[in-house]
Amino acid sequence: MNRLAGATSPYLLQHAENPVDWWPWEPGAFEEARRRDVPVLLSVGYSACHWCHVMAHESFEDPGTAALMNENFVSVKVDREERPDVDAVYMEATQAMSGQGGWPMTVFATPDGEPFYCGTYYPRPHFQQLLRAVAEAWRGDRDGVLAQGRKVVDALARPRSAGGGAAPGAEALDGAVRALRADFDAVNGGFGGAPKFPPSMVMEFLLRQHARTGDTGSLEMVRHTAEAMARGGMYDQLAGGFARYSVDARWVVPHFEKMLYDNALLARVYTHLWRQAVASGDAGTAALARRIALETLDWTLAGLRTPQGGFASALDADAEGEEGRSYVWTPGQLREVLGGEDAEWAAGLFGVTDEGSFEHGSSVLRLPADPDDPERYARVRAALLDARDQRVQPGRDDKVVAAWNGLAISALAEAGALFDRPDLVAAARSAAQLLLAVHLRGGRLLRTSLGGAAGANAGVLEDYGCVAEALLVLHAVTGEAQWVGAAGRLLDTVLERFGDGRGGFYDTADDAERLFRRPQDPTDTATPSGSFAAAGALLSYAALTGSARHREAAAAALAPVGLLAARAPRFAGWGLAVAEALLAGPVEIAVVGPAGDPRTSALHRTALGGVSPGAVVSLGDGSPDTPVPLLEHRTAVDGRPAAYVCRDFACRAPVTEPEELAAQL
Repeated sequence: MNRLAGATSPYLLQHAENPVDWWPWEPGAFEEARRRDVPVLLSVGYSACHWCHVMAHESFEDPGTAALMNENFVSVKVDREERPDVDAVYMEATQAMSGQGGWPMTVFATPDGEPFYCGTYYPRPHFQQLLRAVAEAWRGDRDGVLAQGRKVVDALARPRSAGGGAAPGAEALDGAVRALRADFDAVNGGFGGAPKFPPSMVMEFLLRQHARTGDTGSLEMVRHTAEAMARGGMYDQLAGGFARYSVDARWVVPHFEKMLYDNALLARVYTHLWRQAVASGDAGTAALARRIALETLDWTLAGLRTPQGGFASALDADAEGEEGRSYVWTPGQLREVLGGEDAEWAAGLFGVTDEGSFEHGSSVLRLPADPDDPERYARVRAALLDARDQRVQPGRDDKVVAAWNGLAISALAEAGALFDRPDLVAAARSAAQLLLAVHLRGGRLLRTSLGGAAGANAGVLEDYGCVAEALLVLHAVTGEAQWVGAAGRLLDTVLERFGDGRGGFYDTADDAERLFRRPQDPTDTATPSGSFAAAGALLSYAALTGSARHREAAAAALAPVGLLAARAPRFAGWGLAVAEALLAGPVEIAVVGPAGDPRTSALHRTALGGVSPGAVVSLGDGSPDTPVPLLEHRTAVDGRPAAYVCRDFACRAPVTEPEELAAQL
């Protein structure tokens, strides 16, 4: 009996017709394992995962393999995007036991949920051998099998909070830059070798560090990496948007899945790079950054927006089981669409060759240089995109994840305001309304929804941090006060439910489901860690409200950054960025004036365009009953809209001209 048919996860629904007797993650599965006295086989993946699909086709759709699983195990299928807590604790065990991690993750556990053997993808013959071996060991040498797993479980269960220390200062942050510089690929951009992931959060930190110090090296690492990614194959040169990562060090061949979180984080970084480039007079970088930010967000709206106003989590890497099928081109395919002369021009422009850069002589499109004929480029690009749209398209995971929608809201709101795109701001507002209407129950966030119906899984720390941050950004852009109150309520839950008693945070609430250990990992992965996301939101909220409690909690949550700054700064990018904001104040900017007055708008835009790290902006009409403390007692000056630049609520003299405000910033 397969019990996945009623799941709200598209990934689980992909397995609903398997011959495996799958269970979702629920207590009944472990009770059934106890009743039958068999191990639990836990399989964790996500819908856009290429190797998850490979293992599904090879093993989970195979009757012989399914029979082995059904006879000897209770098999549990988990969507890691729905249950990041389950994924986190078992991934840590997998890495400890096997020395590596990844998805699909394959874990053998006791009926109490304790892992004793872990791995990732297994080809079918190897997987069948493993199933037989684990079943035999369970029956014949259970004590020995469990003893080995128990050592790992005991080690992982020990408290490891880095709380109690101080947030890093300027010396530690500058030391992180030195460590990053040593790992920087000066030829290709990015950090380290293949595979190469987009370093969004590290780039944000480097932009902020440059704003504080004027370090041109920090800015150059960001500029070079941003251009290399945008001109490479990881960026979709026809429709916009980024793939998950590059399999090579030169950003040529991507792993083709397109994730909401990557595109949201990257769109925001390119927006901030544009802001910095404008401030420094770098017109070329500004033009590239603006184009990539807007194309990425336009793709996000076209490719991931759901009918309810939220954003789907991902596009698959595969189309009909073939990775990259929708995206790659041969010279012959170009000729079919464009004809001979345009096809030859396009092949040279996009790097399409007879040998190919991908599989079977096909090429991933790149754009090493801007086209010499913009009108021809626009026509060719439109024709290729139209033809590509007729191909088999990758599947879409329509699941709405709270944290990732928070990242998208922040990017859309800021880009919409800075690039004069009110449609982007409207999309951000709609997504925020969906989160508060559907994902919020009794003051608590739920992690996911599908088709406007909330799932049952509790929100984790990254959901609270990323959504609260998004609401505060939306307030900065719109001046709508309700977003501040909603963010404050989420952050109160963070303080009340997620604290570890030592200044740090757990990734799950104190009333969440108990796993074999309570997850707590301050390091960034593909998204900001829950701790650093919460720290950023807490700091911004403190700057808007003057709350010492929230500021102190933010500073305490940044204690692990000091340990990571020199040793592993690539895994603490968002924490380093928030620490820069703490060091800067952050600067608080209150803009007051009548809504719709062009003078108010000009001051507001100038405030949003400032590059001070983590600066907080609030917009109001000067009324005395404002619910936002930063706006209290801030009034127009001689009837003219005004801006107040403050730090710790101590403000400089108000200014009424954008040029004066820019000078103060």
